[in-house]
Amino acid sequence: MIFYLLIALLAGAAVASQAAINSQLAQGLAGQPLVAAMISFAIGTIVLLLLCLWRADLSTAWQNLPTQTWWKWLGGVLGATLVFTSILLAPKMGITQMLFFIIIGQLIMATLIDYLGLFGMQVRPIHLWQGVGLFVIAIGLILFFFGKRLFGNA
Repeated sequence: MIFYLLIALLAGAAVASQAAINSQLAQGLAGQPLVAAMISFAIGTIVLLLLCLWRADLSTAWQNLPTQTWWKWLGGVLGATLVFTSILLAPKMGITQMLFFIIIGQLIMATLIDYLGLFGMQVRPIHLWQGVGLFVIAIGLILFFFGKRLFGNA
């Protein structure tokens, strides 16, 4: 389990780095976040294609592609939206503030997905301590963003 936690931690670091790098790419492309997002996705697509050619059974996957329900195609749209949004918002909000709100959105949606079993996921009940944990995160966000205003520069 520790291995998977480390992978998740590294993925989080990658998201923060990606937002900063892609924002700089957008600046270098005459301030065009949409173009930067497209280039980022194109490069990612090429890397994934090479990895699939090396490690995956593309033939079987392609044969199963037409039988997938429509909503399973939304992952790419949502991924592209996340990349574009991070490129657009990072220079305006800063990486920390942007990611805090993205993470809160992720936690809210993840809780709903787990609790309701959305998108074919296993139903997982919400326990008291998970609710307390989300509340603590909310308090932490309030302190992080409004602490100076609420309590001064102490």
